[in-house]
Amino acid sequence: MYIAQAFNILHEWWRYLVGLIIIIIGVVIGQIPFTAAVFYKAFQNGDNLFEMDESKMLTLLEPNLNLFLMLLSFAIGLVVLLLVSKYLHQQSFTHLTTSRPKVDWKRFWFIFLFWGIVSSGFVLLDYFFSPEDYEWNFKLVPFLILCFVAVILVPLQTSFEEYLFRGYLMQGIGVLVKNKWVPLLLTSLIFGSLHIANPEVEKLGYGIMVYYIGTGLFLGIMTLMDEGMELALGFHAANNLFTALLVTADWTAFQTNSILKDLSDPTSAGFVDVFMPVFVLFPIILFILSKKYGWTNWKEKLFGKVEQPPVAPVEIVE
Repeated sequence: MYIAQAFNILHEWWRYLVGLIIIIIGVVIGQIPFTAAVFYKAFQNGDNLFEMDESKMLTLLEPNLNLFLMLLSFAIGLVVLLLVSKYLHQQSFTHLTTSRPKVDWKRFWFIFLFWGIVSSGFVLLDYFFSPEDYEWNFKLVPFLILCFVAVILVPLQTSFEEYLFRGYLMQGIGVLVKNKWVPLLLTSLIFGSLHIANPEVEKLGYGIMVYYIGTGLFLGIMTLMDEGMELALGFHAANNLFTALLVTADWTAFQTNSILKDLSDPTSAGFVDVFMPVFVLFPIILFILSKKYGWTNWKEKLFGKVEQPPVAPVEIVE
């Protein structure tokens, strides 16, 4: 069992508290280059950063440089998290990732390609039916640089979030409370709440938080039902990477040299933004995955107890 196997490592509560503090420090250190660059650019322009909203702040730097520096902190955070797992908890990379003997990368690539194609299809359909809402933003050299930065760093950013929430905290909270539904709900709420500072929330309103929290819940369900993080890692990477390459907008967290620019001016989060993904698309995807991978016993896997595996008796040789 994915959570229960954390009993086999150093899992005292204080280790997870210390580990979380170390990880946060690592992320903060990783944010220093971005913060310094933004302050320097604002000083050059004579701008007052304290009077600027976040969406305006994100436009101070050249988009590719902005993306690189933003994602750098997540990459550093991922390295720190893996080091914490290895040295503070004596946990292997495989053990943190999955309950299988080795990481199943076929699962990762299946969901990555599946959701990449589906999500890109939705963008292209919207472009086809509402071309007035988009501007052709493609410039070859900036786009090639974007591809290089995004392909390397976006999966590191999404992997950091998955290893933190669906891995490190899911296991840590699970072995502490000894059930599955508490870590599932808590990690989803924390994951969603950390997006509250995104410029999308300022633009669309707090209703978009339903999408962020619902996405965390969806990824958590996927992890618990599949007894590993491979599917969550692949879905999250595809979602952010294909979006970064395909479309950007002035009010999104990712300001990129993408192919298209969204010119629409939504004033609030509606059905398409929130309810269709969370209450229609995500359940359909879970159903497809359940058929492909033979998921059963949903009640036990999502709401059951987390029990310490029995220790095999030591055979005495005379």
